[in-house]
Amino acid sequence: QVQLVESGGGLVPAGGSLRLSCAASGLTFRSYRMGWFRPAPGKERAFVAAITWSGGGTKYGDSVQGRFTIPRDNAKYTVALQMNRLKPEDTGVYFCAAQKNTAKPMGVMAISYDYWGQGTQVTVSS
Repeated sequence: QVQLVESGGGLVPAGGSLRLSCAASGLTFRSYRMGWFRPAPGKERAFVAAITWSGGGTKYGDSVQGRFTIPRDNAKYTVALQMNRLKPEDTGVYFCAAQKNTAKPMGVMAISYDYWGQGTQVTVSS
């Protein structure tokens, strides 16, 4: 069965950095776009970042643009979320998600993703 396992969460001071990792198994990793989501006011899972199967295309939420990056390693079946210049409002549970490649543009809505991890907690202290 498909498993997405996040790791790397923790407590970090504002202005610091943290790197999350998501290890995938049970699927053909190259067949999926990968994304990260977190809770936001009014949304259980708000879009943070996503990357195409090849790594050639990325999208970021407005609040993290320029601070976060989303690299992936298809050989290791992993996707990361490098978070820099963290702010207290970045606090939350971060979820890794997989979206099957289709002809449609890479999605930013949680409902368009097929598989989810259990999440990892990130706390940014002020």
